[in-house]
Amino acid sequence: MKDYQQAFNYRLLALTLCGIMVGGCAQESNDEPEQVKNHAQPMKTERLAEQKSTSKGQSQRAVSDNQLSPQTAEIAAIPVNRTVKQYQNPSQAKLMQSAMAYAQVSADVNSAQVNQDKFATVVQNGNMVAAETPVSTFSIDVDTGSYSTTRRLINQGQLPAKNSVRVEELINYFSYDYPAPSDVDVPFNVTTELAPSPYNQDTQLLRIGIKGFDIAKDQLGASNLVLLLDVSGSMSSNDKLPLLKQALLMLSQQLSAQDKVSIVVYAGASGVVLDGVEGNDFAAISHALEQLNAQGGTNGSQGIQLAYQIAQKHFIEHGINRVILATDGDFNLGMTDHQQLVDYVATHSQKGIGLSTLGFGLGNYNDHLLEQLSNKANGQYAYIDTLNEARKVLVDQLSATLLTIAHDVKVQIEFNPAVVSEYRLIGYENRMLNRSDFNNDAVDAGEIGAGHNVTALYELRYNDSQNKLIEPLRYRASTTLHDDKARSISDEVAFLKLRYKAIGGQASQLLTYPITKQQQLSHLHQASDDFRFAAAVAGFGQLLNHNHYVHDTDYAKLITLAESAMGQDRFGYRHEFVQLLKTAKVLSMQPMQARPSSQIAQQVNPH
Repeated sequence: MKDYQQAFNYRLLALTLCGIMVGGCAQESNDEPEQVKNHAQPMKTERLAEQKSTSKGQSQRAVSDNQLSPQTAEIAAIPVNRTVKQYQNPSQAKLMQSAMAYAQVSADVNSAQVNQDKFATVVQNGNMVAAETPVSTFSIDVDTGSYSTTRRLINQGQLPAKNSVRVEELINYFSYDYPAPSDVDVPFNVTTELAPSPYNQDTQLLRIGIKGFDIAKDQLGASNLVLLLDVSGSMSSNDKLPLLKQALLMLSQQLSAQDKVSIVVYAGASGVVLDGVEGNDFAAISHALEQLNAQGGTNGSQGIQLAYQIAQKHFIEHGINRVILATDGDFNLGMTDHQQLVDYVATHSQKGIGLSTLGFGLGNYNDHLLEQLSNKANGQYAYIDTLNEARKVLVDQLSATLLTIAHDVKVQIEFNPAVVSEYRLIGYENRMLNRSDFNNDAVDAGEIGAGHNVTALYELRYNDSQNKLIEPLRYRASTTLHDDKARSISDEVAFLKLRYKAIGGQASQLLTYPITKQQQLSHLHQASDDFRFAAAVAGFGQLLNHNHYVHDTDYAKLITLAESAMGQDRFGYRHEFVQLLKTAKVLSMQPMQARPSSQIAQQVNPH
């Protein structure tokens, strides 16, 4: 009973004191303003000053800063000991100090809940036994959003949550010097490379590289683009709507008179701002963008429906017809069921209108939804955190962003159990397909754009490896090779197959490539720059996800590996990656309690 009464007193006093301070009625608040100022923590006082200088209508800082509200900041800034001085009775003073500590902890917990970012949890691919499951099948992925969001988080002093990074999007963010296709009838070229793995002792790394044929921007043909823009209240910060306007101005400067541009906006309601103006009408596009302001709720589904109506109205036969959705992903009105939204855009993609998604800002960002929408709508997902990233996606890689050169690209690889004991696909967890899906043209898969690079990595353990993870079965079937055909393929490590649909085609085409032990390199340093750099990027993603299949690498080793594989690096992205690695290394050494609690993101089950 005594403990209960004491706990009750703590809570009652905490609530009373909070009420007094919020109301500005504390006895010493008027008597000792300078004392409060001097005792306040510098960081929190600075945050309070920043907030008071902000205009009433709009926040000038990114939501991801997660500052304390003014009232909370004032409460947190008042030292516990100063308030306790009012009480001469020692027991009262002790009770008061405990109550104030309780109130401050409660304020910290509330501030940690400000961040509502949503990232799907990745279920890591396991180590597979080739003798039991020799076939691996997946859809390609050309999205890059996971790399950009990871970069932004790290530059803000925060590592991504465990199992929230899509490793394939980190790898495919970078360009690689893969040879372009030489046959005009085949939209892409495939190369493979095999060398020791940097992640574990006595293992090998297989790299599959796909390069799509490129098309100059002036040869893209006519485009019908509908820019679907989120102008809800959550888009008000500088890293959202203002950055979005600048990004789309860059895009508009790449278009010509043969293109059609429409702008649809949505907040609590949706409307058409531009309706099919010529692509080179920069003045009209610029004026329309300039008039946009962020306010209201987020009825994204209503905007999507209107955007598809406008896209259908200006549909260009044999041209590029695409809706580009730019948002922070916060849909809270209208069709809020995400699966319903995904099904809706998937239906329209079958009518020849694709959907690409551009993400902006953090704080209430829905990475999972934007990635899923583009996946099912023959599009690409990118996250725009800087003006340089906007230029990369909408200027430098415009052909790849707008023009699809092959649909439903699937990869299937069969490992030879006579050579390979175990294998593990790195990344592509949410792109896995059933073995039977490979030959089923009704099963949807990823698209590849003009000039796109796609890279996939497998870590292999040969039968003679001393580092196998799985014990052989007691009653396993014999793998002895008896016939001539078996002996002729005994030197093959694996057999690679790809399927794709040409633009306008309904039946898939098959490409095949044997991978032999003659390709095996003895040392990692003998591998190409592209191989070693991709391995460093994949290792980075695995460390961020706390991958439990990586035992022999760390940040220092990955930094050395990446620095040895810079290549030409025309745009400096590889050098930027090394700096990111170094920052992540420092952050990973911080104890968990030292990391910002106010930047906690939600992880959602992808299923």
